[in-house]
Order: sequence, then C-alpha cells, then structure tokens
Amino acid sequence: MIKAVIFDMDGLLIDTEPYWQEVERMVMAEVGIEITKEMQFVTLGLRCDEQIGYWYDRKPWKNADFKSMGNRYNEIMLDFFKNGAVLMNGAIESLEFFRRKGLPLALASSSTMDLINAFLKKFDLHHYFSVIVSAEFEKYGKPHPAVYLETAQKLNVDAINCLALEDSFHGLIAAKAAKMKTIAVPDKHFSEDPRFGASDIILSSLTDLTEEVFLQLNQS
Repeated sequence: MIKAVIFDMDGLLIDTEPYWQEVERMVMAEVGIEITKEMQFVTLGLRCDEQIGYWYDRKPWKNADFKSMGNRYNEIMLDFFKNGAVLMNGAIESLEFFRRKGLPLALASSSTMDLINAFLKKFDLHHYFSVIVSAEFEKYGKPHPAVYLETAQKLNVDAINCLALEDSFHGLIAAKAAKMKTIAVPDKHFSEDPRFGASDIILSSLTDLTEEVFLQLNQS
C-alpha cells in the first residue's frame, strides 16, 4: 500500500532539463570538451559533479577542478531557477492530487539544496513537502538509491510503501533499487527508450495522473 509519495524535481515538476543540458555542454566546452545532445542521454539525471566526472573519465583535461566547475553549473542554474524556469504541465495538479489523499509528500532531487530552495520559493511550493532531501549530501547520487532511502527514512515510511515520480532513467533506477513503486514521466526526447518499461506506470505528462492510475499502483 502506498503511504507516501516522493517527487523528483528537475524535468518532472520544473522544466529545467533542456537548460541543464545546455549548461553541461557550455561548462564542458570551457575546458575544451565538445559533447552533443545525443551524448548527454547517459548523464541525464546525474548530479553535476558526477556528470563532470563521467566526461573527465572519458576525455580527461588538464588542471581539472571539479569543485569550480560544479560551482559554475550552480551559478548559471540558480539564475535560471530564479528568472527563467517554469513549472511542468500538471505539476501543481499532481501535488494536489496526492495531498487530497492525505499522503505525506517529499522532494528528492539530485540538485543542490540552494537550487531546491530557489525552486520552492519561486513557485511557493514549500508547504506541500514534509521532507526535502538533496543528493548533494549523499556519497553517491542517482542512480544509487541513497537519496530515496534517506527520504523514506525521514518520512518514517518503509521504502516499499513509497511511490516515486521520476522523469529520468537514472532516477527511475534509483527509486526501483530502493524497492519503491514508480511513475515514470520521461522527457519527450527519450520517451521511446524501452528501459522505462522498468517503471510500474509510464505517463506522457503529469496531467495524465488519474484515480485509475493510483488504484492500479495501490493494488499491484
């Protein structure tokens, strides 16, 4: 039985993934590494330090400073969060859907806490979540399940009774590794990826969340 619901943030509640990818290409180009949109599929949903590490392992550059590069990511993204980002279709409706059921809601994101707080403040969403967890404080980010296990612990709900909503494959794997039920809402560019079949439910948009979907999850 579902006793708590955990939302991802980027690409699920807020339309940031295209900009995250743009920033990834920009920051990597500054150290002479050219990557394409197609190449970025493998880093979608990773923490920014793990994105940087991924590319460094494959195309190492001189005088690598992961911390400074990570700060550069955050500096650019923080401005975007405050001034340019918009909510995904169905974001508020999905939060309200689960709140009406009396289920505690949590946010579990790969983004840093300053970005999470900027998101919550900009859209006045803090009151929806009883627990907020950033993977920046975990040893490993998604697809490792640490951030989801930590969130379940803070909710005081067994992970097997949690429902996680994710847009990326790495996030989906993290939630499934934590033994949670999942709803995947894939980015439209990757919606045909058969690996999303690992999710209990796949929706094309949060606007497709219905009582029937919830009943199906709660009975499986």
